[in-house]
Amino acid sequence: MTEPRQTIVSGLAGQRLDIFLSKAREDISRSRWQALIKEGAVTVDGRPAKPSLVLAGGERVAFALPSAQPAELAAEDISLNIVYEDADILVVDKPQGMVVHPAAGHSSGTLVNALLNHCRDLSGINGVARPGIVHRIDKDTSGLLVVAKHDAAHLGLARQWQGHNIKRLYHAILRGVMSENAGMIDAPLARHPRERVKMAVEPQRGRQAITHYRVLQRFAAHTYAELRLETGRTHQIRVHMAHLGHPVLGDKVYGAKKGGRMLAGQALHAMVLGFEHPVNGQYMEFTSPLPEYFRDLLANLTLNGKM
Repeated sequence: MTEPRQTIVSGLAGQRLDIFLSKAREDISRSRWQALIKEGAVTVDGRPAKPSLVLAGGERVAFALPSAQPAELAAEDISLNIVYEDADILVVDKPQGMVVHPAAGHSSGTLVNALLNHCRDLSGINGVARPGIVHRIDKDTSGLLVVAKHDAAHLGLARQWQGHNIKRLYHAILRGVMSENAGMIDAPLARHPRERVKMAVEPQRGRQAITHYRVLQRFAAHTYAELRLETGRTHQIRVHMAHLGHPVLGDKVYGAKKGGRMLAGQALHAMVLGFEHPVNGQYMEFTSPLPEYFRDLLANLTLNGKM
């Protein structure tokens, strides 16, 4: 079973097919589009194509997304902090250290494994490895994310992500003392040209990425800040703050390799999540209190001034 075929007319010339589709439908990852193209689910002007096809502009790109498939992943009895649940969605408060979905090196113990034990009905738009997953937060970031129970809910949420209509506030402890009380970072992001597991500020080839920041408290050598995402690129806050010279404390990828001895990961917490319910249209907003690890860090900085 597949969803009804949808057609999009390609725009700018010179863009790869898989990149065009991942921008047109940001709820579906580029790697997922590549798989769908190879499976024959995508045609260009009525003909099968390759992910690397360079569009000339004006082509009719058609695709039919597969309906949800029975997940082949193992359901695991892992405790979940469910903040909200109805017939369409769940809002989960993810702990630091939990991976969102199975990937290389993390085949079990993920949020998806826990979700399958709690609820077998999850959307299948992002493939059997990511049932229900509309957006992600990093393994070592704690906080809120919303999960779709069926494809209609997934698409309703995805449209809000594409329109940048989701409210997402994060709290972070940053290295160094920020001089400005508030500001905006508008710096396009793309895959790092050499280290593919990392993202980087790339003005020429990057996708627009905007982060707003506000200082909440200053310490001797650190800053406690609130960050609001206007866009939601991979590792956006972590890359943007490192770009400013104030990496997130405990971030071993974009910050200092040493330091932050009390931390198991970066001091970054997805605190507020707001969106319109994908079925009834009602605005909903959820807040996650600072977890214990974060409160302990703030207490230590208050007493000692440094980490």
